[in-house]
Amino acid sequence: MPTILIEYCPKCGWLLRAAWLAQELLTTFSEELYGVTLHPAEMAGRFVVTLDGELLWDRKREERFPEPKELKQLVRDRVAPGKNLGHSDRKSS
Repeated sequence: MPTILIEYCPKCGWLLRAAWLAQELLTTFSEELYGVTLHPAEMAGRFVVTLDGELLWDRKREERFPEPKELKQLVRDRVAPGKNLGHSDRKSS
């Protein structure tokens, strides 16, 4: 089963954001993921999400943090393509 790594900048105070996203992913993918690891980054300003080494999200590249909905869709597309995400699958109005 795949593992997600969330690397966050502790100096920026992003631990709570990383933990919140980890909780969202573990709740949604409780049967599809082995786990979510939180890792303090050595590089300032870093917030990166990977799935078994594959880059899913880089805050600097995207110029923003991921919304839970976006991150769930990225994970779903790789680990459980047929999984219905409920309200996270609906488009914003």
